[in-house]
Amino acid sequence: MAQRAFPNPYADYNKSLAEGYFDSAGRVSIAVLYLHLYDVFGDPAYLQMAHGYVKQSLNSLSKHSITFLCGDGGPLAAAAVVHHKMNNEKQAEECITRLIHLNKIDPHAPSEMLYGRMGYISALLFVNKNFGEEKIPQSHIQQAKKLAGIQNHLMTSSSFCLQVSHAKLHNLVKPSVDYVCRLKFPSGNYPPCVDDSRDLLVHWCHGAPGVIYMLLQAYKVFREERYLNDAYQCADVIWQYGLLKKGYGLCHGTAGNAYAFLSLYNLTQDAKYLYRACKFAEWCLDYGEHGCRTPDTPFSLFEGMAGTIYFLADLLVPTKARFPAFEL
Repeated sequence: MAQRAFPNPYADYNKSLAEGYFDSAGRVSIAVLYLHLYDVFGDPAYLQMAHGYVKQSLNSLSKHSITFLCGDGGPLAAAAVVHHKMNNEKQAEECITRLIHLNKIDPHAPSEMLYGRMGYISALLFVNKNFGEEKIPQSHIQQAKKLAGIQNHLMTSSSFCLQVSHAKLHNLVKPSVDYVCRLKFPSGNYPPCVDDSRDLLVHWCHGAPGVIYMLLQAYKVFREERYLNDAYQCADVIWQYGLLKKGYGLCHGTAGNAYAFLSLYNLTQDAKYLYRACKFAEWCLDYGEHGCRTPDTPFSLFEGMAGTIYFLADLLVPTKARFPAFEL
């Protein structure tokens, strides 16, 4: 047998090593996928699947992070919506109460999306959007907003429920948007962070595929053509360099890059961008045949197959497509 197998390099099972594979955020990402499939196809079986995953995720909350994507905010928000759609209003209210109380867990959380206060606000807005009413009080959202300064969310239509004043949009948000615009490389791409001069990454989490959403919102809010022109340049960069060797996922994969085309299509109604999204979808339909790397979490929403399926389902009704847990 030893001649027919590679030596096993992995440590034997222990709980601490396994937690990274079976955490609550991983389960809830699959729940969000099934919730989306239920919304698209109306099949109650998908809602039941979502319920099973949120039930598991609530049994293993991390109690150290508040965000939608990487913490306890996501499981609680998704569970509230699933219970609401199943008419389990008592359980939904319990989840909302726990979600509201999360704000006390980490008073020193940073302000960004994946691990910070903006990620918590995303969970709050996810609940209000899916309930179609103000289940999370505006006073609580305002309290959380004080530590959050992410331009894209501050400029979206949801910013009206965040109550960002006209003066703040022009005096605080717009200058920071313009600062990001000045970081653009000659190629039309953007650096992954300030002071990084490497023009290498074309991912939603690093580069043009993420910046394009800020540019489109800036164009909607401030009506300056230069923002739209920069967004067009982002789209060209994504079209040329967006079929990623890293894989097919959302965070740093081809499906995530394709959402930029859908967002631009929904703003401009230019069929070129719907075509581009469809061609990226064709690439994704040949899943596993391009020699791409295997993600650390191959079935997850943001790295793996669940995100690709989410995108393909969104493409069935492209005018309603929204990047999950990011666009509202």
